[in-house]
Amino acid sequence: MRVAHSCALRGAPLACRPGQPLRAGRRSVQVFAKKVADGPKVAIVGVTGAVGQEFLRVLHERDFPYSDLVMLASARSAGRTYSFEGQEYTVQALTEDSFAGVDLALFSAGGGISKKFAPIASAAGCTVVDNSSAFRMTEGVPLVIPEVNPQAMEGMKYGKGGIVANPNCSTIIALMAVTPLHRAAKVKRMVVSTYQAASGAGQAAMEELEQQTREALDGKPITTNIFPFQYAFNLFSHNSPMTDNGYNEEEMKLVKETRKIWGQDDVSITGTCIRVPVMRAHAESINLEFENDISEEEALAALAAFPGVSIINDRAANRFPTPLDASNKDDVYVGRVRRDISRPDSKGLDIFVCGDQIKKGAALNAVQVAELLL
Repeated sequence: MRVAHSCALRGAPLACRPGQPLRAGRRSVQVFAKKVADGPKVAIVGVTGAVGQEFLRVLHERDFPYSDLVMLASARSAGRTYSFEGQEYTVQALTEDSFAGVDLALFSAGGGISKKFAPIASAAGCTVVDNSSAFRMTEGVPLVIPEVNPQAMEGMKYGKGGIVANPNCSTIIALMAVTPLHRAAKVKRMVVSTYQAASGAGQAAMEELEQQTREALDGKPITTNIFPFQYAFNLFSHNSPMTDNGYNEEEMKLVKETRKIWGQDDVSITGTCIRVPVMRAHAESINLEFENDISEEEALAALAAFPGVSIINDRAANRFPTPLDASNKDDVYVGRVRRDISRPDSKGLDIFVCGDQIKKGAALNAVQVAELLL
């Protein structure tokens, strides 16, 4: 059985502070990995953002084969330079002509940008992996977690056009843990409470949490540019828009995306999503009701056998997953696996899950999708 401390990143990360962007300009650390002549020409859309920078780290860590790299962002970011794997790149302004000759594009620049430019890229023969919510529920667009439903994108290849959607971070983290249990005993109902880090709101939110923490400790007025509430030493309902049923959009993503990924409309799902003052890596408390009996031992065995999942479940030491365990890690961490004592049968479990929102919840999942396109 794998435990957290046995899990390491694939390859050494680029030299940068966790959660911070790669350094721009000529002072960037030079690292060298393979660059192949017959690989795809890859574009990173939104390269200056937190997820865009994580795309670069993950491509490096996984030795992703590419022949050339194009870095794209808004016009105001054009002209920045980044050194990546021994070569210096200049960020280009994203335009309708940006995808000529590009085989594969990783998008993380917001839903509006994706809605406009992903179809343009696809029409030019570029296959798009989109990290926004723009196409997740679009019929005919695969919504993919590679460990869970790779068959949804069967037959797709880079350089042939098409769009693949990356699920929401909280959905990815939940389903990495719940899918092996679903396969073992079939989930009927899932109740999810999320504790979501600043990383989910982008680099600016992470920086503001750090700034607010200093201000609060120094007794200074609190800066609230990103959220209307103080974030440091506080928590509040997720900041996504509210819907008519009283759930916010983040909570409804869990419901709709899970059903699409599993291809199962009859599973009952409810969620409560909360922002907590953690820098990166989300945590989720999940209660599950199954069609069939499942013991704690069977659940742990199913989790241990599932790729991309590690277990921290030491009851004697009260040692279970934390966001720090998951930060900058590939795996999703699961613990507190226990029978639901509110039920008289063996068809209920509670679990606690942590996963890095920027990594597996965004960039890593997208790069894994890209690997399936090779």
